[in-house]
Amino acid sequence: MKASDLFIKCLEDEGVEYIFGLPGEETNDLVISISDSSKIKFVLTRHEQGAAFMADVYGRLTHKVGVCMSTLGPGATNLTTGVASANMERSPVLAITGQTDTDQLHKESHQNMDPITMFIPITKWRWSIREAGSILEIIRRAFKIALEEKGGAVQLALPQDIAKKESSIKPIKPEEAFRARPNRDLIIKAVKMLQDSSLPIILIGNGCIRKNASIALRKLVENTGMCSVNTFMAKGVISDRSERHLQTIGIKEADYALLAIKKSDLVIAIGYDLVEYSPKNWNYNLKKNIIHIDFTPAEVDTYYPPTIEIAADIEYTIEAILTELESKIKEKMNDKNSNLKGIEFRKKVVPDLFKKIKKEVTWRIDQFSKDASYPIKPEKLIIDVRNALSDNDIVLSEVGVHKLWIAKVYNTYVPNT
Repeated sequence: MKASDLFIKCLEDEGVEYIFGLPGEETNDLVISISDSSKIKFVLTRHEQGAAFMADVYGRLTHKVGVCMSTLGPGATNLTTGVASANMERSPVLAITGQTDTDQLHKESHQNMDPITMFIPITKWRWSIREAGSILEIIRRAFKIALEEKGGAVQLALPQDIAKKESSIKPIKPEEAFRARPNRDLIIKAVKMLQDSSLPIILIGNGCIRKNASIALRKLVENTGMCSVNTFMAKGVISDRSERHLQTIGIKEADYALLAIKKSDLVIAIGYDLVEYSPKNWNYNLKKNIIHIDFTPAEVDTYYPPTIEIAADIEYTIEAILTELESKIKEKMNDKNSNLKGIEFRKKVVPDLFKKIKKEVTWRIDQFSKDASYPIKPEKLIIDVRNALSDNDIVLSEVGVHKLWIAKVYNTYVPNT
């Protein structure tokens, strides 16, 4: 099989549906392989940065690897902003860049540069292919790394002469990855902390969007009666309609809902990336008890020292906590000397402080709904957009102060919307 055909066949086996990008002389073989015999659709963009952003959003919405492609040199440099964005947002993306012939790489030649070095700080992994027979291993590894928690971007460079070579090696079929289960002893300790806590709160982060953790998290809130807040990137994991959800935080000291975390004696941080919202904003006095639940261990930060750190699949961890919590509650109910202190399933009322915060947050949003002043206020515009869309419709926000308005004013009811 021609190397470019093998490359595209490997992408097909990985479930790739679209490649976003701009063709060029050095990627002609790949484009011809797509158009001649592949079900993959090549989506022509007007700029490589747009292709990278499209791959980023595709990866976030589908939880599959979004693929973008450019030619060498300036085409590759144009990808970097979108690829960096995807990597920092934990979005699985593969960036494919063309490259000149391998016998030209050691010297100055037309648009020849080293994209591998350029992509080092903005990807999880990157490689330049040198043998046609290694394509299948390299692509399998690239997809595995892009999808491993925490997800991110990878980059592959395919020199023009390698794309024309032949290979007889068959692609590697991807296998479903094992999802790590939590440590039993840590679950027992976490449940004891929950039961000993007088005012716990759940801090929901971006990781809860991935791997469908939203269903399990909603079950945790419903069955324990705990209240929750979310970061910007976790909007919709818990519906803003929930009386126990205090909605979105992330505006430092100006954030009224931040009071809920400051007053809580236990923060259960689930899928929380420190880059989303600095823990210094809510744990500046280092007095918080913290349970860290995420696919990976916690980042090292002075203001984020977890009391318990559970690095495992979020859904499995939540289910294990609920099972253990239910077991402990049944033990207490069978113990005549027990007064059933701590969290009880579906019995705990919303604390007065949290009720007050929820009422204030809701009022701050609703106050703009009937505002008829001109020029129209941004908050009124956002509310009108919300009213015009269904729960599952998707809003994209660029960055700037309007991102803050959307984060605080635009109610979200479904993850990834």
